[in-house]
Amino acid sequence: MGRLQQTYGLTDEQHEILATVRAFVDKEILPVATELEHADAYPQAIVDGMRELGLFGLMIEEEYGGLGESLLTYALVVEELSRGWMSVSGIVNTHFIVAWMISHHGTPEQKAFYLPRMATGEVRGAFSMSEPGCGSDVSAIQTRAVLAGADAYSITGQKMWLTNGATSNLVATLVKTDPAAGHRGMTTFLVDKEPGFGEVAPGLTVPGKIEKMGYKGVDTTELLFDAYRIPAAQILGGETGRGFYQMMDGVEVGRVNVAARGCGVARRAYELGLAYAKERETFGKPIAEHQAVMFRLAEMATKVEAAHQMMVMAARRKDSGERNDLEAGMAKYLASEYCKEVVEDSFRIHGGYAYSKEFEIERLYREAPMLLIGEGTADIQKMIIGRRLLAES
Repeated sequence: MGRLQQTYGLTDEQHEILATVRAFVDKEILPVATELEHADAYPQAIVDGMRELGLFGLMIEEEYGGLGESLLTYALVVEELSRGWMSVSGIVNTHFIVAWMISHHGTPEQKAFYLPRMATGEVRGAFSMSEPGCGSDVSAIQTRAVLAGADAYSITGQKMWLTNGATSNLVATLVKTDPAAGHRGMTTFLVDKEPGFGEVAPGLTVPGKIEKMGYKGVDTTELLFDAYRIPAAQILGGETGRGFYQMMDGVEVGRVNVAARGCGVARRAYELGLAYAKERETFGKPIAEHQAVMFRLAEMATKVEAAHQMMVMAARRKDSGERNDLEAGMAKYLASEYCKEVVEDSFRIHGGYAYSKEFEIERLYREAPMLLIGEGTADIQKMIIGRRLLAES
């Protein structure tokens, strides 16, 4: 690995997990990632391999069949997976947001029912908060759940940007149960469905896959509710009005994940740029020995390292049980911005070849922009950071 992205204080078990994942990435992901990405093909063989490694249960408690690992371990695993192909990390991200929410906010019955099957990958989670008209303004969601009898609700509305929307069979969905109460009138429902497109449950439709510039392979979809009937027992935690808090807790996990993705993609872009600069010769020597390129590589490596350390700090803060919205916001902001810059610098080092689809950097160049908007834009992160700093000053 060299000296970059070293994490001190890890246990032997953490080192073993990361070494196993790194070997899996080198053998099973990197050789096929670009081909699968260009075809926009779902990486089923890779997903099956991750199930065999137990990665879907990585952060789920041992009493429910998981490995009981920390958010830090998960973030470092995501960093490794994203170095191979960012889309693969997206497959586990929403799954673990949902598992985290159930583990920390679910009723004992919900934990016992879902977590063991999530640990094996039999149940795969998706996370649904956004809608076509709200973007970063979560309070503007329009999807409604109204009482439909003594122990059931009817949900109607349109959700947007579901990662794993088709391949999942469990969706944590934020809706309004009391529109007059603002964010205190929001509730999270655990929505069971069949994998696939079309009508996946009575009154519930996944229309099709959204075509994207990058972040291919993983399915991104809408989710349409039309008087979808759901038992009140599917309310996360069994209590209405707690959805906004539950979702924001999950988003903090997601922001650490996006930061880790940025670190992984940036690391791969740096590796590609360094290797190319050592091979490509101009004016009688490798371009890596030209000062302009050498300085560019130095800046890239510094950004890769800085983003990694910020991400590690945010994960450790969350693991400590403390609020980490400040650290997660900083990590997500820094890692995504630095990722974009490192990928672009690697693109420049490759010269004209970077524009060819035969070179891996072309794929990374299309993938990096997603990190600028996923789990909140840079401006949203700055707002979170600024408000927290003012509140604590």
